[in-house]
Amino acid sequence: MDYATAEKWMKENTGLAQILCDWFDENARVLPWRSSASPYHVWISEIMLQQTRVEAVKRYFERFTAELPDVKALAECPEDEYLKLWEGLGYYSRVRNLHAAAVQVMDEYGGELPSEYEQLLKLKGIGSYTAGAISSIAFGKPAPAVDGNVLRVLMRLLKCEWDIAQADTKKKVEKMLDAWLRADGMKPGNLNQALMELGALVCVPNGAPHCEECPWNQFCETRREQDWEAIPVKTQKKPRKIEEMTVFVLQNQEGIYFRKRPAKGLLAGLYEFPNVKGLLDQKQALAEAEKMGVKPIRIRRIDDAKHIFTHIEWHMIGYEILVESEANEEMLYVDIETAREHFAIPSAFSAYKKYIGV
Repeated sequence: MDYATAEKWMKENTGLAQILCDWFDENARVLPWRSSASPYHVWISEIMLQQTRVEAVKRYFERFTAELPDVKALAECPEDEYLKLWEGLGYYSRVRNLHAAAVQVMDEYGGELPSEYEQLLKLKGIGSYTAGAISSIAFGKPAPAVDGNVLRVLMRLLKCEWDIAQADTKKKVEKMLDAWLRADGMKPGNLNQALMELGALVCVPNGAPHCEECPWNQFCETRREQDWEAIPVKTQKKPRKIEEMTVFVLQNQEGIYFRKRPAKGLLAGLYEFPNVKGLLDQKQALAEAEKMGVKPIRIRRIDDAKHIFTHIEWHMIGYEILVESEANEEMLYVDIETAREHFAIPSAFSAYKKYIGV
């Protein structure tokens, strides 16, 4: 189906939006951020949910909002504290952007998130999807919130063979949704959430969709032709680059060494376990540790680990090395209790956290 035909179809079938919202009213999951749908809660949850499963986000959301209950608290929070609250969620640029945006909101909007889509887009870390979600869910504005779930659902409903990896496809779908979002009696936030929920629970991304549970099953063109495996169309990403590295847990009874990553790039500005490129044997590992300025006393091989980023995959081996308390100026020495309880360590190195103080 071409765009003109799809847009016309959407305008002529606004009743399907209400059918979906009725389904959502009966089937929506109970989620902590839905209990109030305050602008702050919607914002925090949507940022956390980017590239992260709902079940994983629940406990992080509750802990984060308990410690930082509003924009002012987030804006005033020291970096080490909000990074620790985020520890394990990954993609730390998200929480840094949250903090920067909170400062913007305090300075420019008196501590209250703006309601308009265009204003929200000006805040650090907020793109079209998040702006649409906040504006529609928290403020009832007719703004689209189109994510992968929404794209999949609508491409299957209309049997559109548009490449959802292309930015132009998202823009088309956002325009198409306008007629539904502005339909008489429509609650835009409910419609956006219903579309996302349908994609998450019924018209799923992996495996066969649960068409028998879908409120649109009698209207869906893809179901009619039993062609769900071909829709949506999505250009395959390039294979991830594999990077091999050796990770060092350098410590003694009192403390452990970390190193700060460069200000730009992957895991920018975060502290990490010292590491080097390549998979080293024990002799090579000791030599590298000495280059870091420490005096090794004992070495033992610990876990292998793997961590997947969007475009890169780390394959790691590890060594725990008991050392004397000396290191070069690039290293940060942290006492064991602080390292365990208060120090934010990127989830990429989570396999080695259990060796702190061992």
